[in-house]
Amino acid sequence: MKLGAFSVSLAVKDLQVSKAFYEKLGFSVFAGAPERNYLIMKNEDKLIGLFQGMFEKNILTFNPGWDQDAKILESFDDVREIQKSLKGSGLALDREADESTSGPASIVLTDPDGNHVLIDQHV
Repeated sequence: MKLGAFSVSLAVKDLQVSKAFYEKLGFSVFAGAPERNYLIMKNEDKLIGLFQGMFEKNILTFNPGWDQDAKILESFDDVREIQKSLKGSGLALDREADESTSGPASIVLTDPDGNHVLIDQHV
């Protein structure tokens, strides 16, 4: 199963304070919109998302169809195929993609320790 780019999406209290902290760890702004309360930061091939007021917990995020530079991959597993595989292996999904559609879609599941996993396809 090809899950694409990986990042950790952090629920932060103060976007600018968190941005300054991660800049000291060598991260720089890669994408995002501070006026919309989120930034994506990168250090080499490591990605973190900083999200203020958007969700309560941190989230493990995978982006099928993207590499770590948010460039579209020639070949990838569509989120709907990933969904079928996960459901076929007995995993329960918190949110499912509409299998009658194509293109951007997402699914959410929760691991045994309560961590949210977002599989978010943008292409």
